[in-house]
Amino acid sequence: MKKIYFILAFMCLATVSVAQSRYINDVVVENLSGKVSDDQLRIDFSVRFDHLKLSSNDMLVLTPILCANNGTESRIFEPIVMVGKTRDKVILRNQRLNNEVPLPEHYQTVLVRKNGAQQEFQSHVALPFEEWMKDAHLKIQGEVRGCADCRQDLGDVLVSKRLIREPYDPQYKLSFIVPEGEPIKVRTDRHSASFNYVLDDHQLIRSYKNNASELDKVDKVISEVKSNKDITISKFEVLGYASPEGDYIYNENLASRRANSFADYLNATHRVTRNMLVVKGIGEDWKGLEEMVRNSSLDKKGGILDVIAMVHNPDARDAKLIALDGGATYNKLLREYYPMLRRTDYVIEFSVRPFNVEEAKDVIKKNPKLLSLNEMYLVAKTYPTDSDNFKNVFEVAVQAFPNDPIAIVNSAAMDIEAGKVQQAHERMLRIESDSRVWNNLAVTYSKMGEYDKAKFYFEKALANGDEYASYNLSELEKVLAD
Repeated sequence: MKKIYFILAFMCLATVSVAQSRYINDVVVENLSGKVSDDQLRIDFSVRFDHLKLSSNDMLVLTPILCANNGTESRIFEPIVMVGKTRDKVILRNQRLNNEVPLPEHYQTVLVRKNGAQQEFQSHVALPFEEWMKDAHLKIQGEVRGCADCRQDLGDVLVSKRLIREPYDPQYKLSFIVPEGEPIKVRTDRHSASFNYVLDDHQLIRSYKNNASELDKVDKVISEVKSNKDITISKFEVLGYASPEGDYIYNENLASRRANSFADYLNATHRVTRNMLVVKGIGEDWKGLEEMVRNSSLDKKGGILDVIAMVHNPDARDAKLIALDGGATYNKLLREYYPMLRRTDYVIEFSVRPFNVEEAKDVIKKNPKLLSLNEMYLVAKTYPTDSDNFKNVFEVAVQAFPNDPIAIVNSAAMDIEAGKVQQAHERMLRIESDSRVWNNLAVTYSKMGEYDKAKFYFEKALANGDEYASYNLSELEKVLAD
């Protein structure tokens, strides 16, 4: 409990020739609180008079005043009045006789002092909140009025240098994970080509429709991969997809033949040997159609998705789709959606040689996926921790490895430090069950004001042996106690 003691003294001249000094001391102000709620500043405190020895004829006037710390504004509140027993009788007699009552015009309360007894007054005041009040102090102005209504200013006593205290700012420690090195770095690149074929044919003809431009793209990808001395290609996988109209088995076979036609092209043009090629005819791409429809604004979107989910025979789905609205939606699918499903995907699998730190600093700018998380971490360690270069490494890491828990934990820590708490929180929720994320996840909950969840995850992290969880729990307790 915070207590502020101050001594109030006064001297009242009883006569011109004789001065009698009287002292009032040990008035205690405690339990001070200043809070903003509903655009109101509410100030609460208690005043204790337990040790006050007030002369019977005297009146003590305590006036709270809120003052801007820059001296530009102030607000005066109604005073608290304490009177001696004789002065109380005078006041009561004047009130009965309708005479002028020797009291301040407005006041919070008038108390009669019982010397030697414990007495306390709870003050509760409120006023419209203004911005300057965020940085303002509370003081109490003291005044004593004697038997002849002589007055002695006792000066001002500071109660609080800043009434509205800034909430405690916890200095949480964030977890960073040092990634382990990869003994062999295996990577895959996935690409897609939309070739055109003569109806019911599988021959890949460069001059047919837009095939030349599609094959030029393929040639560029394959040439870049094969010319890169840092990688060694281990496998090419070719996947043939068809649109869903027509017979399912026929489409599966056609997709397989077209995939093999593309594999022949890779073999003839880029000398990709057959033992490196894995060719699969996937056939009708219902999953691809479902995803496109789900992300579309089609009027019959729900009906299409129901057909895909509930009609298990692929060949029976066409009739159900046509029946949705007499074929209008089905024809729209044929024109605008099915062509995108007729494609050939190819996946290149390769291994990457290790890089030293200086090499990695160059590679991270050009093709970061060739690095391991450990190599990226070592690059980050070459920069000051408060530099943009240091922070950018972790952002690049999570972009290159968006599903890797270590990349997520480290990038989330950087987001928190940058004030991007919501972004960090959303990233970490994807791996909420991973114990390595619990400490940082708790930090985001605390910063979002969800203290129960913050405590829950700090405690889980502590039980799991997290090195920072105990300290962070103590910081959270300070926040809760503030």
